[in-house]
Amino acid sequence: MIRTKLTNLKSLLQRSPYQTYVYSYPHKTAYRPLNPTVSLADLWSKQDRKALFLYIHIPFCEMRCGFCNLFTTVTHNEDFVSQYVRTVQRQARRVKAALGEASFARFALGGGTPTQLPIHQLETILNVAEKTMGASLQDIPVSVEMSPETAEKDKLQLLRDRGVDRASIGVQSFIESEVLATQRRQATAQVEAALTRMREAGFPTINIDLIYGLPGQTVSSWLQSIRAALNFQPEEIYLYPLYVRPLTGLGRTDKEWDDIRLACYREGRSLLLSSGYTQVSMRMFRQERQEGQGGQGGQGRIATLSPPSPVYCCQADGMVGLGCGARSYTDTLHYSNEYAVGSKEIRDILQAYIQTPNEAFDYASYGFQLDNEERRRRYILLSLLSDEGLNFVIYRHRFGTDVMVDFPELTELLSLNLATQNEQILCLTDAGIERSDTIGAWLFSDRVRQLSQTYELK
Repeated sequence: MIRTKLTNLKSLLQRSPYQTYVYSYPHKTAYRPLNPTVSLADLWSKQDRKALFLYIHIPFCEMRCGFCNLFTTVTHNEDFVSQYVRTVQRQARRVKAALGEASFARFALGGGTPTQLPIHQLETILNVAEKTMGASLQDIPVSVEMSPETAEKDKLQLLRDRGVDRASIGVQSFIESEVLATQRRQATAQVEAALTRMREAGFPTINIDLIYGLPGQTVSSWLQSIRAALNFQPEEIYLYPLYVRPLTGLGRTDKEWDDIRLACYREGRSLLLSSGYTQVSMRMFRQERQEGQGGQGGQGRIATLSPPSPVYCCQADGMVGLGCGARSYTDTLHYSNEYAVGSKEIRDILQAYIQTPNEAFDYASYGFQLDNEERRRRYILLSLLSDEGLNFVIYRHRFGTDVMVDFPELTELLSLNLATQNEQILCLTDAGIERSDTIGAWLFSDRVRQLSQTYELK
């Protein structure tokens, strides 16, 4: 197999751990127009469709946080939102026809802020997932993102009644001055009230997102936010380092950032581990559970179903994305609409999406083709950056080759004490986990790196 050699890891470790935010591979900045376009019916006919992930994207928020580079807009009125929802309905009908017979093992509704939708349109989107796409929401793990301002009682009840078992809320900080410094209006009392309503609604899994490295934040105030979150005993907590990205509100300032992020990460991790949480990845912490309890994805509930629900594996199964900012994954092609951060550019892309003719939804026109090398890299990256680790046996079964022959540079992780090898599994050490974003970027191919570097940010 001909492939590009990994860059020197030791040199990357000399830099700040927070150069690139790595959560998938490849990033959307490596996507380009597809010529010719790809028929979805042909593409998906070659895929196993027994355990797919369904994702619907809602690109609306009540405010634009200073750190946010997501594909979302705050400039929308009722008519524009209605047009968007109707377009998602149109797209879903065409995509389902292209998919043919398929089963969904998971569903997530993200954004933006899905609960920004009026309740009748939120119900319409749930109907798209269940009635149009055929996802059995009562029988599979279902996750919805929300904000403190939009976590209203009637919406929470609707979501719970329809089978949502994971509610994820972006809090970022329980200290108002820190939140205000990110250009976000948020009262701590409002956050606490929203979390109380979420608990009362009975979601088996509540996730709280927090950010470290915010302007004016200290290690002490960071731990204060984590302790405030722990008062609500969330089943999951995500700890995100602040990344100041181009074209965001904070990215337009001349401020120099005091780099306390590594200290915040270490102290926050220690606090959560001592509070009964286990670490799943650099960012994700999950509350330890007694056997038989429900939890992430409602596993306790699923165990009682007959016949059992399909189980989704991010490494082996595909994702079907609906909505303007959603991505879709197959073995050989990742595809989406164009990506932007600037408000005008986002608005233009949304307008083009709303005006898309029905038949155009039958094709992928923007994305990234994965060859054999890229598929291997993606598998290695996603495995290493989670607690499951890189399993040599599964890699050989999947690709027919030995991972250490394909990528001998992985031994650098061992020599630098960033990973340990336990029988047939390569797992990151504590030192490796805290440098996950560096290691992830190290695994990028030259092709992906060049595409991302030459991408024109909009």
